Amino acid sequence: MAKGFILCADDFALTDGASRAILDLLQRGKLTATGAMTNRPHWRRLAPELRPFADKADLGLHLNLTCAAPLSAMPRLAPGGTLPDLKEVARAAATSPAVRKEIAAEITRQLDAFEEALGRPPDFVDGHQHVHVLPGVRRALLDILVRRYPAGSLYVRDPADSAAAIRARGVAVAKALVIAGLATGFRGAALKRGLRVNRGFSGVAPFDPQRDFGADLARFLIQPGPCHLVMCHPGFVDDELATLDPVIATRPVEHAAIAAFLPPPDLPLRRFAALEA
Repeated sequence: MAKGFILCADDFALTDGASRAILDLLQRGKLTATGAMTNRPHWRRLAPELRPFADKADLGLHLNLTCAAPLSAMPRLAPGGTLPDLKEVARAAATSPAVRKEIAAEITRQLDAFEEALGRPPDFVDGHQHVHVLPGVRRALLDILVRRYPAGSLYVRDPADSAAAIRARGVAVAKALVIAGLATGFRGAALKRGLRVNRGFSGVAPFDPQRDFGADLARFLIQPGPCHLVMCHPGFVDDELATLDPVIATRPVEHAAIAAFLPPPDLPLRRFAALEA
């Protein structure tokens, strides 16, 4: 198995500024994956600019159930037309079969929007705020992926890692442990259905603009897994971002750090398939 790691930028199509920063890093060869929010109105306009990177990076769906508007009406989960926060999605998905049915339909719509704009299936699926691993969401997602795509044709993100590795990195430890706990059982459920998953995960950050993100990025590579995935959130700040997402000031900091980052020689940037080979 080859050594290396995947560096994946979340939130393509969230705003124009976030997307431009990701496109810039893709052009520089600094990313090997990005996930797109296909419910955002920027997606169809920006998707053609992402298409040339299909042979250089993994292009995936960043499933979004917590930001802005769904692609179609979700009267139970989003009665006012705006998706709720993560806690409300978790509660509603866990307690309401009707909400779970709406979520399954929205997952399908977002996958359809990805394929319609790029003319191809996604290389992977993950979730905004890790919504894809919620107990009330994961089963619908995994079952849809198994029905929709050939076995082994894509991977899903497992946002968990061992407590020892998380503590050794020393970055947002409590937050990373909570996310790992939320994802308990996700990897097994995916593998049981024949889906591929990353093995090793980092990139959970405190989103503090005063931190040295370049140093944190190096720490994210401590005790890497055999198919390690590091998430990141680069972006250029625009007026729209402040109305949509709490992560604002750190996005240009991450962009600059990633642009300057040189991976260690024994742990190069790779795509998922190269790490599995």
